[in-house]
Amino acid sequence: MAQFSAQESVDQVTPAVSTGIAGLDEILVGGLTDNRIYLVEGSPGSGKTTLALQFLLEGSRLGQQSLYITLSETTTELKAVARSHGWSLDDIHIHELVGEDGYDPQHEQSILHPSEFELGETVRDVMQKVRALSPQRIVFDSLSEMRLLSQNALKYRRQVLALKQFFVNKGCTVLLLDDRTSEGGDLQLHSICHGVISLDQDIQEYGSERRRLRIAKMRGIEFRRGVHDFDLGRGGITVYPRLVAAEHHAEFSNTPNSTGVVELDALLGGGMVPGTNSLLIGPSGVGKTTTATRCVLAALHRGEKAVYFLFDETLATMLSRSAALGMDLQPHIESGLLQVRQVDPAEMSPGHFASRIRVAVEKQGVSMLVIDSLNAYLQSMPGQRYLLLQMHELLSYLNQQGMTTLILLGQHGLVGEVSTDIDLSYLSDTIVLFKYFESSAKVLSAISVLKSRTSAHERTVREFRVGTAGIQIGPPLTDFEGVLAGLPNYSGSVPLLTPRSTVE
Repeated sequence: MAQFSAQESVDQVTPAVSTGIAGLDEILVGGLTDNRIYLVEGSPGSGKTTLALQFLLEGSRLGQQSLYITLSETTTELKAVARSHGWSLDDIHIHELVGEDGYDPQHEQSILHPSEFELGETVRDVMQKVRALSPQRIVFDSLSEMRLLSQNALKYRRQVLALKQFFVNKGCTVLLLDDRTSEGGDLQLHSICHGVISLDQDIQEYGSERRRLRIAKMRGIEFRRGVHDFDLGRGGITVYPRLVAAEHHAEFSNTPNSTGVVELDALLGGGMVPGTNSLLIGPSGVGKTTTATRCVLAALHRGEKAVYFLFDETLATMLSRSAALGMDLQPHIESGLLQVRQVDPAEMSPGHFASRIRVAVEKQGVSMLVIDSLNAYLQSMPGQRYLLLQMHELLSYLNQQGMTTLILLGQHGLVGEVSTDIDLSYLSDTIVLFKYFESSAKVLSAISVLKSRTSAHERTVREFRVGTAGIQIGPPLTDFEGVLAGLPNYSGSVPLLTPRSTVE
């Protein structure tokens, strides 16, 4: 851990200055340090102005004087941005450094170089306004214009240092906005400022752009490192702090709970254990969703709360199919015990999804969670390695919260050779495998539990059927060989399930 000086230790106990953005305050472990200069950098459109306005509006809410100094946008433009979010800037002082008169040719002079005159006037104007208002919060927008006025790096650095010293002596907490128009980035700003908040936006080939935030530097305070997703929409910026599983622990009972199917409980070695996750893997249409629904229904009958994140099919399709199989979920949705959340992976970032899970677990008290399916969730990730890291933290968090988690993973292909997009077997506590196989010119399904970290599970292969009576699981297929390979040999007299009445 970094060693702080005595002065920095004093700063640690100074009341934090809220940014007005809950997620960002969480990343900063409370907020910014008072009476400091911070750089907010990002390309045009990344959300700098919105973040700055939320910072000032929070100050106004707390009864503090707030000042927005602008070289790049007019008052009319800023108020239009605020209206788009449903805000009013009536309590915020907006000071345009260059008004309409500044562009009048009659105001030009030729004795001094224009940059020398304009830069000096700009700095003096800023200082005069701050002395007159004595604001506690200031936004300076933007440094790119000051960089152009300075003409050279030495003059620019001196002016920024002068402003920094002036603001600190006046007891102001300041956000300096920069649009990264300088070549190679402006490392001088990073060294001058007490902290740096970096905003990025990635353009996706399909779907909305992904926005990310990173604290590049923050002197004297601890903060959550790494990259954090955020959304920019009506109402401002919403930041989703990166999930760190080690920070979340809860007490819970690890007594197994029934799935609602006696034979499935036997396969699992007694049922599903809280604080574990189960991977249901198999080809399309084999019964993974129906099995997950049956487990959820059993939890609902025990009075537990559950949340079902639906990626692959519509809510209406899921509800009608479940009702046809004797598993009516609608009463439980109406009672509030069950939440079914349809998710569009093209529009939701991984951080947003993790945040929704945290809300369901920590604020809504759910004890069972289903992700259906991981194939669609994979599409919201920038890469396979990112998915593995995200799932590791997410599953560790859910296990430490005592959740019973079901993850569905579809395989490519129906019979014979099948494959998956990604291998999550090492992250899963339990693996339930579904397979198609052929017998007497019929396509049948089999189920087997390949792994369980919490119980001595049954190592058999059983026939699996879904019909109007719900889920049916037959006795072990002791007279079959090669079922899991999809090419079985029958050498006995073990009967299969009858009659065959199936609703797929």
